[in-house]
Amino acid sequence: MIDVQGLTKLYGSLVAVEDLSFTVAPGEVLGLVGPNGAGKTTTLRSLVGIIRPTRGTIRIGASDMARDAVGAKRQLAFMPDEPRLFDYLTVEEHLRFTARLYGVRDAETRIPALLRELELSEKTGALPEELSRGMKQKLAIACGLLHEPVALLFDEPLTGLDPAGMRRMKQTIVERARQGAAVILSSHLLHLVEEVCTRVLVINRGRLVAIGTIAEIVASRPDLQGRSLEEIFLALTGAGGDK
Repeated sequence: MIDVQGLTKLYGSLVAVEDLSFTVAPGEVLGLVGPNGAGKTTTLRSLVGIIRPTRGTIRIGASDMARDAVGAKRQLAFMPDEPRLFDYLTVEEHLRFTARLYGVRDAETRIPALLRELELSEKTGALPEELSRGMKQKLAIACGLLHEPVALLFDEPLTGLDPAGMRRMKQTIVERARQGAAVILSSHLLHLVEEVCTRVLVINRGRLVAIGTIAEIVASRPDLQGRSLEEIFLALTGAGGDK
């Protein structure tokens, strides 16, 4: 489970995120959406321990991020929108290195399975510079999935993927949730959010605007009845001229 209570991040007088609370249960995919500058990246980086919150608590599984950062981080994987890879490690070496870091004992079984799932089997000896943008994305996600974390956080996971790769990645995300992971997916691709996510969290200017299933959000706002997800998003964030 991911449990966030009162998350606040200040940069001087600038409020990046203010009093944000939500939970993500095992098996759930929560879509994190909002306009540019809404606080999505700050939220994700706080959840994975890259940024220290000004106030609030974050729990990953049974571990409090502030009190047991190592324990919390061992239970999660963060897949940022820009893959961070080692220039001189091949695809397979990336996975073997990750396996050593996390003490994955059955890496010899998991690595080939992940390579097949993410369609990287033919690229095991390739260096990052030999990979397309989409292949780099797949490799970064494979490294994140290798230790079977209980919490998965994706930031624009479809970037650089072709249509077949997008379909495969959506299946991968949904399957991990079915296996019991708590998943957060941040994306501007509203069709992806609608297709994959079980609930949606909308933030704007660092504050929670709405949370729930799309049906629940619409039910709380009768004026949104019959609108597309794009129209709902624009209305909730004020970008479409609605309040």
